[in-house]
Amino acid sequence: MAEAINIDPEYVERLILDLGEFGAHSGTGVWRTVYSPEWVAANSQFADWCRQAGLSVHHDAVGNVWARLEGEEAGPSIVSGSHIDSQTPGGRYDGALGAIAALVAVDALAKQFGKPRRTLEVLVLCEEEGSRFAAASLWGSRAITGCIEPRELDELIDGDGVSIRQAMQAAGLDPDAFGEAERADIDTFIELHIEQGPVLEAADLAVGLVTAINGLRHYRVELTGEANHAGAFPMDARRDPMAGFAEIAGGVISTAERWGRPAVTTVGQVNVEPNLPAIIPAKVSFMIDARHPDPDAVQRLYALHENLIREVADRRGLQVKITVVENQAPLICHPEIVAAIKATAQEQGIRLGALSSGGSHDTQQMSRIARAGMIFVRSKDGRSHTPEEFSSINDIVDGIKVLAGTLYKLAYGDAR
Repeated sequence: MAEAINIDPEYVERLILDLGEFGAHSGTGVWRTVYSPEWVAANSQFADWCRQAGLSVHHDAVGNVWARLEGEEAGPSIVSGSHIDSQTPGGRYDGALGAIAALVAVDALAKQFGKPRRTLEVLVLCEEEGSRFAAASLWGSRAITGCIEPRELDELIDGDGVSIRQAMQAAGLDPDAFGEAERADIDTFIELHIEQGPVLEAADLAVGLVTAINGLRHYRVELTGEANHAGAFPMDARRDPMAGFAEIAGGVISTAERWGRPAVTTVGQVNVEPNLPAIIPAKVSFMIDARHPDPDAVQRLYALHENLIREVADRRGLQVKITVVENQAPLICHPEIVAAIKATAQEQGIRLGALSSGGSHDTQQMSRIARAGMIFVRSKDGRSHTPEEFSSINDIVDGIKVLAGTLYKLAYGDAR
């Protein structure tokens, strides 16, 4: 494109800070879980900003906000956005920046170039984090892609015993209408997001082109042995689940370390019963989080982990139960969208680093129904899921310029 896209840094910063007031926590942090009063207020405010930008706005059945800039031609939409729910607490940028970037980009395009050839939509997704309802992650995008099961409305319970059905009702939504959120008329979905890692900063790059998003599997592992006296029971006669846990935890982490980047494996949320200093435990329960962006490699990583768990349990005489709590397939970002993002950055003179995403995102879910791509913005010190997360306005503006230019190619130009 010959004409540079004008992005107002002060407007961007004002939106970030103002949205951060809804559920403000820990100074620079945010505590804004889905369907909470803070989330409802933030959702309403964002919808108002979209109306002020001249977009037509509606809330779908699960609370996602859609803001539309109608195109001259009929056909599927070009969509950009992200989520506005947070970790507990999280920061001002995770998710929220992608929603703000989409609004700023579409607003800038409308002001400079008028009506697009193809319809543009800003999407504010209601829930991605799973911070209130752990198994509800990607709830908003799962509704759009028709991947919510009716049973989940009553099965998903928060820490206070409130079901997601009850939470939706409290937020003024009809939970039984969730199916009405499904869309089949989206051509492209592009999500801008903070990197949440150190790669761009290490390379001194403000903006990243995401080529793939990690597949991930969350395992809950329960090892059951036999409780006994820590001093009187011989080592060779024990059925010690803590010894099994230690071997498994070290083994799966070592596997990812040997593989090197981008393989990652994390062990956490450990529960020991009984958890006392002079008793061999009877049971140890823990979580394993394994991730890799390559579809074949991630399956090999899972197999190695599962084989190790079973081998250790068998050798140590332990009962083992492995439950897959969450399973997300890797995403290779659509080559046409990757090419459009790359070309846009080159045209605007913005250096672009290519990398895979370690975190999961709504983009993975949206790829079920649309061409999908992602743009990353550098995270200071690689930090995220904390009130200390931060991205500079200069970096953010560069990221929005790349997003806006890509949307221009797709909605105003001849790119398909």
